[in-house]
Amino acid sequence: MVKNTILSLLLALCCASVALAQEPTDTTLASLDQSTDTVLMNGSFCPVRICEPVFSVGIVANAGNSELAPYYISSNCGGTITQQYSALVYAAAKLWNGSLHKRFSWGAGFEAWGGYASSAGYQRYAGNGQFEVQKQHPARVWIQEAYLTANYRSIFAVAGQARKASPIVDGSLSSGDLVWSNNARPPVGLRAGFIDFQNIPFTKGWLQIQGEFGYFRQLDDKWLENHYNYYNHFISTDYWLHYKSLHLRTNPSQPVVFTIGAQAACQFGGTAKYYEDGQVTRTVKMDADAKAFFRTFIAGSGGNSSGDSFVEGNHLGTWDIALRYSLSENQHLRAYTQWLWEDGSGIGKMNGFDGLWGIEFRQYGHYLVSGAAIEYFDFTNQSGPIHWTPNDHEGTPIISHSSGADDYYNNYIYNGYQSRGMSIGSPFVKSPLYNRDGYMRYRDNVLRGFHAAVEGWFTNQWYYRLQGSYRKAWGTPIIPRVGSVDDFSMAVSVNYHPRGEIMQNLTVRATVAIDRGSLYGNNWGVLLGISYRGSKFYFK
Repeated sequence: MVKNTILSLLLALCCASVALAQEPTDTTLASLDQSTDTVLMNGSFCPVRICEPVFSVGIVANAGNSELAPYYISSNCGGTITQQYSALVYAAAKLWNGSLHKRFSWGAGFEAWGGYASSAGYQRYAGNGQFEVQKQHPARVWIQEAYLTANYRSIFAVAGQARKASPIVDGSLSSGDLVWSNNARPPVGLRAGFIDFQNIPFTKGWLQIQGEFGYFRQLDDKWLENHYNYYNHFISTDYWLHYKSLHLRTNPSQPVVFTIGAQAACQFGGTAKYYEDGQVTRTVKMDADAKAFFRTFIAGSGGNSSGDSFVEGNHLGTWDIALRYSLSENQHLRAYTQWLWEDGSGIGKMNGFDGLWGIEFRQYGHYLVSGAAIEYFDFTNQSGPIHWTPNDHEGTPIISHSSGADDYYNNYIYNGYQSRGMSIGSPFVKSPLYNRDGYMRYRDNVLRGFHAAVEGWFTNQWYYRLQGSYRKAWGTPIIPRVGSVDDFSMAVSVNYHPRGEIMQNLTVRATVAIDRGSLYGNNWGVLLGISYRGSKFYFK
């Protein structure tokens, strides 16, 4: 708990450093200019880093041989494509009034999706020892983003529902950030922090800081209630999500750039209902008052909360480290790692080699290979196999303490770290969406594997991306498998951009993906899409 509190107090510096609010640096402007070329898989654009105002509209359809889409079609697309069949349309607009050179500016964004998606069957207890299969499908219409954002000097604030880019991994090449990836639908809330990295006073630009924090709601209670089995384990609803991060970076204009920092997230508040043989055995109401908000920020004691008196809420986070070496003006190599933690043992790196380890190559422009990455993923140590706290077992003669069996992304009172069944963290861990028996947590978080990706341009009109991964899983530390399950997944994506002043804003894309193995099954899927982006909504 002490280590967790120290980390949270360190992260709190990102909101205590208001004195660093200054005009955006030239480095910040350059990095944000580059970000305007970032396109997410669903055709939308960078929502909080400052982009030219744009609008986009598109149609996307997919089909496959199983009730849920293959891994690489459903992963890292904001939870938009998950079913066997989909035929969806979307429209998005990002408006910006101002300039990074102005002290104050503001903007707004909106993105909506709608259409048809097929159903998948989930078991639900019907009484008298009988189960029935309930067919469930995503909403026919939903809002993916809706937000207002304001900048003052080097500080930003965002209210509403908006995507957030990872501070450490590449959104196009990586398997995904361990704390906050683009795998799930963005939550609704308020967050604030620094616009990119800012120079720390008196360091003459040799050291920069970036940080942010926020509070959110997932608004997925109805999804959870529709997919739960109502027979065993538990279901948690109406809870909050807190996020914070703090990173330091050396001068980015130098050939070698070092980044180090941390992220932390916490589920808190809400109500948990426990079921046994189809009957509610107890109901636990968690605090969500002002004290609870404060205790989640500093990782303090849960106080009088009946569900968690040790530390308020379900905490997890990462230590982030990256080292970038510039080969030339437009080429770099980067090595990075994220060390996941669930409690004090992980914060103290007592969980061995667990984490994400990657090497990335990037060159800017339309090259045959414009980017490539390979990652090693390991969640097998989990601080050892045993977790034992005497305070949890009143009257026990065993007074020793063992802080193992971290059970990543799971918690004894909150659903798995997910939104609408999709992992908020890395999609490399099989999401609860795939639990067709209505179990709300992760079943295979003890795993290791590899992910690789390469992307580039055959010509100025033809873009490609190739992704592949292999993983083997052994269940969880609490419920291990007798044996192991594995998966090999691969996907090939191609985008075509026609020539012409108007047509160049059109993108036609296709993806073919497969899964092979006992983790996801033997699946195949195809995705086709067409989108158009423009800038007709620009205003001053």
